[in-house]
Amino acid sequence: MLEVQDLTLRYGQSRILHGIDLVALPGEVTAVMGMNGVGKTSLLKAIAGRHPFEAGAIRLDGRDLGRPSAAQAARAGIAYVPQGREIFPLLTVQENLEAGFACLPRSRREVPPELYDLFPILETMRHRRGGDLSGGQQQQLAIARALVTRPRVLLLDEPTEGIQPSIIKDIGRVIERLCDRGDIAIVLVEQFFDFAYGLADRFVALDRGAVKLSARKPEVVRESLLAAVSI
Repeated sequence: MLEVQDLTLRYGQSRILHGIDLVALPGEVTAVMGMNGVGKTSLLKAIAGRHPFEAGAIRLDGRDLGRPSAAQAARAGIAYVPQGREIFPLLTVQENLEAGFACLPRSRREVPPELYDLFPILETMRHRRGGDLSGGQQQQLAIARALVTRPRVLLLDEPTEGIQPSIIKDIGRVIERLCDRGDIAIVLVEQFFDFAYGLADRFVALDRGAVKLSARKPEVVRESLLAAVSI
């Protein structure tokens, strides 16, 4: 279980996040929603060790991670798929996947066979350069690279951005299958409301860097949530 407690974060003199609380359970999707600029990506970066936070705590399965670096967060079991994918365009699909090995001991440096079951297109394109893939295929590659580490937490930042509808459906099915396994907590930042609403088990809506709404799906009225993340 991932727990974020009372997390605050600054960029320079500007406070971006104000006392954020969040819980993400294995086998569930926690959707972080809100307008552009409310701090969603900053929150994921803090959890992933990509940006230092000012105060608060991040715990994984009850263990306080302190203020981890990106490498420390990855070794602890947190995998991050950033907005924009950040694959290596000149490396092959196979080499991009192997880039995920950096935080693993040598004994665990192998591509899990189930990755190609989740993303069969990547197996047929193993020797193709990442830059030659479509945007949707690159997004699948970015998610697969994160899963190489067999994480306990998967952070997804805008996974449907700029992607054709057929691959959006494929990515949704992958998220559902990962949840069905029951061993990974997923935190999803997503502007496509219907995609996030269809997958999420709990919602955290941000406004101006603070939590405006936090609730499990059965407690949420769809129209009220839509209004909360659209104003």
